[in-house]
Amino acid sequence: MLLKNSVSKVLLHCFLAMFAINATSCTAKENKDGAGENKEQIFDADVIVYGGTSAAVTAAVQVKKMGKTVIVVSPDKHLGGLSSGGLGFTDTGNKSVIGGLAREFYHRVYMHYDTPEAWKWQKKEQYGNKGQGTPAMDGANKTMWIFEPSVAEKVFEDFVKENNLKIYRDEWLDRKSGVVKKDGKIVSIKTLSGKTFKGKMFIDVTYEGDLMASAGVKYHVGREANSVYNEQWNGIQAGVFQHGHYFKKNVSPYKVEGDPKSGLLPYVSSEKIGKNGDGDNKIQAYCFRMCLSENPDNLIPFAKPAGYDPAKYELLARVYKAGWTETFEKFDSIPNKKTDTNNHGPMSTDFIGQNYDYPDATYERRKQIIKEHELYQKGLMYFLANDPKVPADVRKEMNRWGLAKDEFKDNGGWPHQIYVREARRMIGQSVMTENETLGKKAVSEPVGMGSYSLDAHNAQRYVKEDGFVQNEGDIGVHPKTPYSISYSSIIPKKAECQNLFVPVCLSSSHIAYGSIRMEPVFMILGQSAATAAVQAIDRNVSVQDVDYKQLQDQLLKDNQKLKL
Repeated sequence: MLLKNSVSKVLLHCFLAMFAINATSCTAKENKDGAGENKEQIFDADVIVYGGTSAAVTAAVQVKKMGKTVIVVSPDKHLGGLSSGGLGFTDTGNKSVIGGLAREFYHRVYMHYDTPEAWKWQKKEQYGNKGQGTPAMDGANKTMWIFEPSVAEKVFEDFVKENNLKIYRDEWLDRKSGVVKKDGKIVSIKTLSGKTFKGKMFIDVTYEGDLMASAGVKYHVGREANSVYNEQWNGIQAGVFQHGHYFKKNVSPYKVEGDPKSGLLPYVSSEKIGKNGDGDNKIQAYCFRMCLSENPDNLIPFAKPAGYDPAKYELLARVYKAGWTETFEKFDSIPNKKTDTNNHGPMSTDFIGQNYDYPDATYERRKQIIKEHELYQKGLMYFLANDPKVPADVRKEMNRWGLAKDEFKDNGGWPHQIYVREARRMIGQSVMTENETLGKKAVSEPVGMGSYSLDAHNAQRYVKEDGFVQNEGDIGVHPKTPYSISYSSIIPKKAECQNLFVPVCLSSSHIAYGSIRMEPVFMILGQSAATAAVQAIDRNVSVQDVDYKQLQDQLLKDNQKLKL
């Protein structure tokens, strides 16, 4: 009797365990060899989201809200991409076009800073409340657009917890053979750790577009010629200066000033510049958006990085010698006596010309590029704080600052996300160009809106015919009104893939992407892509055959802004 009861209890426990597994939002299967070790792990969900950006979170939340299962496969350990990676002085443009989960994110940021506990290093009334176009903290609309990186990350993690999202972190797509396709659809993706993720729909929300590329979807890297899409601001733009990121006075690029035979200084290209309007393989510069602190109790002084060589910054010394005085103009204030520090001036945090191979590079090469950027930027800060060729007043002021000690604590105060301003861009069902973003052409079937200027950073530093140095590629053209973004720009051509969405590396020309590439827009498009994915599953159709009217109705119901 005791044995029978014991057996019954065991069977009951087994049944309950099986029920618990089947009741989870995602299913996991393990194939084991004879020794009992895992050979392969297989995970299933309706929608697989690849990436850890802000768009990854909004996409996953939307799928879950619509009643489908979702798995986020994230190469990153920290969620949020640039939104939690240092870009706290949000590039927003017209904030009225930001709706849905994106606006919910900024509302939650507001709610955080509406508590006294949020103001650890500064009183709320001491904060300048300066934002881009509107106050940072908008009490009337209960949104806050300027924030600390750690606050953004907490908001994203709250989304994860509240929606019980399944996140697999530090999981990198096997870009060589990890994407399995059948009959024009992705069946599964496999990561380098050996995990396989099966889904009905896939959403690539990486800054690099790795899943898109591995799935055989066509894309572009670099600047198209103006003739490709009948544009004005694409391609090479020598002599066009729409920001302050250029050499305003003559500066020699040679090791011995004025002597070409002495060779070029570091980070000046010897390549002869092409013709204006022509395309090339160059992409706008990357940097890290450092979070700096001026609070002595909350800063890490700028240290000399490995391999530091002051000669690498001789060009900047000559800029100062020529009378430049704008060092601190992009130390944009965020709460608690911190900054979002961005590139500013002819030689700054942008590592111009050092990222051309990043989009298609191997993981190993990308890590090398990222490290090179880190060492360059750390060396720059050390140079500014210590080198005698830097004006004394600049050195004194710089030594008031340091990396914020309470940000990126697992990385020594250094951001965990490099600013990938642009990498691959899909060539999809349709292509967003400057003609759509500047209102010259109408956009059909909108799934979100943008409004920021067509903003491209410099792509090269070259020697002019007169023997002086100059930067090229810095563009800032403002749309007269916000513009819509087409559904057909976030999906591939049907012949290439029928169950993939690409809301981050979407189909856009280089210069149009300069406006679209803003974090609020990525969140908006991530949510819209997820909505369409669920509807494609429900109707058993390809992403190209989603009923737009039905999609539009759901997007409007979820407070997305689609047109003026």
